[in-house]
Parts: sequence; C-alpha cells; structure tokens
Amino acid sequence: MSSYAFWNNKGGVGKSFLCFVAASEYAHRHPDTDVYVIDLCPQANVSEMLLGGYFTSPDGLHFLMSKTPRATVAGYLEARLNSPFRMVADISPYLCEPREFNQNIPENLRLVCGDNYLEIISEAIRQTSQLEIPYDSWKQVLTWGRDLTVALRSYSGDRDTIFFIDCSPTFAIYTQLALVAAENLVVPFIADYTSRLAIENVLAILYAITDPHTAPYARIAFAKRAKEEGLPVPKLHTFASLHLAVYKGRASKAYEAVNQTIMQMMDDIHKKHRHIFANSKDKPSNSFIEIPDFASASVLAATTGTPLHKLTPAAKNIAGEQVQLNAESLQRYRDALEKFVNCI
Repeated sequence: MSSYAFWNNKGGVGKSFLCFVAASEYAHRHPDTDVYVIDLCPQANVSEMLLGGYFTSPDGLHFLMSKTPRATVAGYLEARLNSPFRMVADISPYLCEPREFNQNIPENLRLVCGDNYLEIISEAIRQTSQLEIPYDSWKQVLTWGRDLTVALRSYSGDRDTIFFIDCSPTFAIYTQLALVAAENLVVPFIADYTSRLAIENVLAILYAITDPHTAPYARIAFAKRAKEEGLPVPKLHTFASLHLAVYKGRASKAYEAVNQTIMQMMDDIHKKHRHIFANSKDKPSNSFIEIPDFASASVLAATTGTPLHKLTPAAKNIAGEQVQLNAESLQRYRDALEKFVNCI
C-alpha cells in the first residue's frame, strides 16, 4: 500500500487537477490495482472532475450528499464523531464509483467524495481531539484519515491498492487528517515568490524547519507534537512546477530563475535534513518536474472530467466556446504529465 497527499500551503497552484490526472492515469495503467481518491478538501474540486466535470458533477455531488449517511468523506467523519475512538465497521456507505457518473473514468478507481459539510464539522473534530480523556485523544483523532486507508485496504482484499489524497491549502484539522494518512507528499507549485513562501510554510509546519524569527513558535507547533506523540508525517516525494510559462518550447527566463531558486533551497535543506525526503539519497532538485502551460488541455480535462489518456487533438466545444487542442502542444503537455505519473 502506498499513499500520496497533494498539498501546498497556497491555493490555485493546480494540486486538485494534478491529483485528478495522477489517479486517473495510474488507474488506467494498472487495471489490477484498486486506486482510491480521498477528497479531504471542502471545495471538492477533484471530486467534481472525477464525477464528470464542472457542468455535470453538481447532480452527482448532490446525490451523494443527500444519502443517509452522506456518501462522502464528511459522512465518514460524522461516523467517527459519533464514536470517536472506535473504527467504522463498514466503510462501503462512504465510497462511490465515479464511472457510474463519468464513463471516462477507469473502473478500478474509487472515490471518497469531497463535501462542503467538512468545513462545518471541522470544529467538532478539533474539539474532539482536545478531549482530556483518553490521554491520547489528539493522536487518535488525527489518525482518522489513516484509519480510513486501512479500512479501504481491507475492503480491497487481495488486490493491490494506492491512495491519492487531495488537501485544502489551509492547515485546518481536515488537512492534518489528510497529511497524517499519507506516506508521501507531492508539492505542486507555481514558480513565483509566494509559492516559495508557501513551501517554506510546508517545511515549518510539517518538519519544524524554520528561521530564527519563527523558531519559538515551532516549539508549540504541529511538527513538535507529532514527533512527541509518535504521529507519522509524510515524506517529501515530488515537486511539480505547474503553469510554467513557455516561449518557443523553453521556459521563460523569469520562471526558470524562480524554479532554480526553489530547487536550490530544497537542495540546501536536504544537506541537513535528509530524513524528511522520500528518496533521502538523491538531491530534491532531481525530483522536480516542470509541466508547461497548455491551458486548453487543462481546461478541457477539468471542465469535462476527461483524463489525460482520453484527450485527443481537435476543436472542442465547451459551453458554447470553441477550444482548439493542438497536437504538438498537447503531446508536450501529455509527456510532462506522464513523466510525473511515472514517479508514482
């Protein structure tokens, strides 16, 4: 069993789309593996894409949220709130088969759907983690996400499993559940200064790697408590530079300069903190993947719920607008995304 969380402490970097691409392509390439997507973001963007895209998914989302119990991740967490320190006996009510809503999705991909209700119950989850009895209530609550992956692994029986977990950019309690559930962390980013700051936040929040100014706060932060209570956090696995500006087939100098700065920062971190990386022997800069900006393909994939392997070059109609997928540009985009999937 392996599990990957997609997180950066900055919104709008393309993490949900990358999660959608990775899960769909992995399922397509490995039909004998059960691929689970757990959507722990209240915006439920990856669920929207898997259920058919922005135009058709609302009906599917409404159907799943209207069930009793809710056939979503919030439904699962409600069950945990009702019995905080006991595993859920039957996980099947919270699962859905995206292919029933979107024929483009492989049959072996399953979804624990996102739900805006997650935001509403988050305070109840946080308060439960602060109970004085049992003494380890914080650790037990923070492992609810990991418990879910264990239950799903059992649900699959003898089949291989892999988990793709989409996170909210905020470090809310549900993001903490997602990160504790994952063994590996994929960090999507845009090559700009604010993305560098967001990656610095990831290092501080998860691994207590910070500068002298914020070091006093690290002593009371999540990373310190997780270490003290033996709560695992994911290892840094891959950095994906999305929306990379390209001119004549090459990255623009501005984007390339920022990319190099972030890569150098991570290589410097690696010299002193190799234990936080999934591949501790290799330089982090070798696990950076650049994905060129090809908006037409990503817009089409997201709005129609079409996985990478289903995209074809042609003129497409989206909400009355013609979108042209150029064969050469699409292939360059596909090659970059497939390189990322190959890392999983």
